Amino acid sequence: MNVKSNTRRLALATLLATLIFASKTALPTPIDKAAVVVQALMLTLGYLLLGRLGATYVAVVGGLLTTLFRPSFAPLTILFAFIYGLLVDYLSSLLRVRSSKAAIKSGRLVLSATVSTGLVGLLSYYVTAFTLGLLPRNPILEITILLTGTVSGALAGWLAALIWRRILCRFGMSEG
Repeated sequence: MNVKSNTRRLALATLLATLIFASKTALPTPIDKAAVVVQALMLTLGYLLLGRLGATYVAVVGGLLTTLFRPSFAPLTILFAFIYGLLVDYLSSLLRVRSSKAAIKSGRLVLSATVSTGLVGLLSYYVTAFTLGLLPRNPILEITILLTGTVSGALAGWLAALIWRRILCRFGMSEG
């Protein structure tokens, strides 16, 4: 890849990460943990637009930006952001979301985003509530976060597929 291409990729990844930062800091904790549709969407688009480790890069930059706003949770924010991005990249590759450079499998993309979001939600809640005791136990809150987070992941996968197809149509590409 040339320098111009790398600069564009970096700019795009930073834009996606900035949108994650804006969505994460607009809502108070723990609501931001449940309403992750923007974060999941940006990570899924990061994978589609940037390729290998695109979601991971977007997630880490988004996590670093978020730590500027909430520095007391910096290690956890960065760790869970990294895991989330890595899961999106790994599951999307494992499920072979991309069937060619332009074509994607929408159902697999939705599955990847849903499973990634659900797993990271469970892991982060377990660590913060049970292992570290940072959040009080509240079964209703736990179920609400799990359900809305998982639905957010599914919605993000569906929106990413829709956006991807609109981008392809706009530039005259087809889903062969």
